[in-house]
Amino acid sequence: MRAMTAADWYDDFAERQARGVSLTYERLARSVARDNGLLALLDTVPLPKRQPNLLFGVVRLLGGPVHSPTAFAAFVRSHWPSVQRELLTRATQTNEVNRCALLLPILAALPQPLALLEVGCSAGLNLYPDRYSYAYGPHRVGTSGPLLTCEASGVPLPTSLPTVVWRAGIDLNPLDVTKPADLAWLDALIWPEHDHRRTRLREAAAIAAADPPDLVRGDLVDHLPGLAWSAPRDATLVVFHTSVLYQVPDETRRRFTSLAGSLPGHWIAVEDPEVLVYPDLPPFPGKHKNVLALDGKPLAWTAGHGEGMTWFGAPTL
Repeated sequence: MRAMTAADWYDDFAERQARGVSLTYERLARSVARDNGLLALLDTVPLPKRQPNLLFGVVRLLGGPVHSPTAFAAFVRSHWPSVQRELLTRATQTNEVNRCALLLPILAALPQPLALLEVGCSAGLNLYPDRYSYAYGPHRVGTSGPLLTCEASGVPLPTSLPTVVWRAGIDLNPLDVTKPADLAWLDALIWPEHDHRRTRLREAAAIAAADPPDLVRGDLVDHLPGLAWSAPRDATLVVFHTSVLYQVPDETRRRFTSLAGSLPGHWIAVEDPEVLVYPDLPPFPGKHKNVLALDGKPLAWTAGHGEGMTWFGAPTL
């Protein structure tokens, strides 16, 4: 089988992630996929650093244009040393709080209280599912914090928020929302048309800044056991991650999934099924591209930013 090229990656991003979600990034990704000059520049950085979200976020962070593919390409070429430097030193750390809407049906059904441990936590904004409000169509849960919206089909809808007594995270480069530079990078990773996501980011960042979580700089395999065992024993440990493992080498990913499945408590994963593979998944439903799983058992198809989910697992947890 032919290995995926950068051009394939950008075409796939345009079709499976951006189409119908961000016209700006769909056009941009399709243009990059056909620009041999830009593809040659991308070939000079390691494969994980060629991903669309990272390149687009870096250009936005540097003040470059993204609404015109021609202007974008000219900016990347003329500013390549700066673009390359940022690509090599940064990673996609999109702290999309709306993904908490995918986690809530499981979190609310688990034995309370909870001790939350997020892997690939970025700034840790997804560690506050108890501080947000949710709308699953007309069904509402919570009354404070940013409102998270999710079109849900077949989902056992939660009727209450979880009780969280401990929250911690691991990341190779944890971000601090009290630092303007870190908040600027999180802002740059939000897609151009998505002002509602930018508003949610600011509201969630204010919550995290007022009550900072314990974020540990480290490797997801080496540091997970020690942090997990520091959680309070009288709380249900929940290790979770959303759209993280695609950045992890295959062997490390295998070691992590084996470890996560062996820890006490529960493990929630929201990942692309090409990254975390499950046998016999039901047909792919339209725009939903990720799979929500509990303790290795797939339960639902989900949209990339948490805006929708289609449940296919057991009706109750």
